Amino acid sequence: MSMQLTYHGHSCFEVRSGDYAILIDPYLSGNKMATLSPDDVQVDAILVTHGHQDHVGDTVAIARRLKCPVIANYEISMYFAYKKQLKVKPMHIGGAIQLPWGKVKMTPALHGSALEIGEGEFVDGGLPGGYLVTMGDRTFYHAGDTALFSDIKLIGELNDIHAAALPIGDRFTMGIDDAIIAAKWLGATLHVPMHYNTFSQIEQDPQVWLKKARDQGLQAEVMEIGQTLTIQ
Repeated sequence: MSMQLTYHGHSCFEVRSGDYAILIDPYLSGNKMATLSPDDVQVDAILVTHGHQDHVGDTVAIARRLKCPVIANYEISMYFAYKKQLKVKPMHIGGAIQLPWGKVKMTPALHGSALEIGEGEFVDGGLPGGYLVTMGDRTFYHAGDTALFSDIKLIGELNDIHAAALPIGDRFTMGIDDAIIAAKWLGATLHVPMHYNTFSQIEQDPQVWLKKARDQGLQAEVMEIGQTLTIQ
């Protein structure tokens, strides 16, 4: 069964297969790149990679409206459950859970994680992560916010990845060159960039990344905001 992957800017992806859909890192309100309104989201679950606001985004509002579960690490899940009264499905790095619509495995990421509860106020967000999402017989790897690290090679070796999203913004994550190395290690059927051009600090030309990727023989695309790709 094919998978439909839609990019909503920054690190937000909607993944659909059959009658089911999920949303990863729903940073929509306040995101100049996003064209999707939180009120228009219709999904069965929300996945959050880490606690920073540009990834948590509209999680609370969407989850309350849809009464759908939030999947995140234990610390973020407990915060959402007790402070926001959301349905949660906690997990952590290296673990996997099976759900009616597919399987989610949480992967490592080298970054930070804190829930921003006020100006200059934070609570513990546990460890950041990424996700391997399998729906039908297709797997999407969302790397989360991360630096290049050697276990990305292991993620590629152990999994048949049909699409992979990698940050290219630099400064807070991998930049273009490190993301090319990560893509070579992953060997996914398709690689797409994310986490760039939302803020001045992470401005990058994705066409530079695309040319370098294709020069390395990698299958790669730059997704426009709102664009959907079918992953066969």
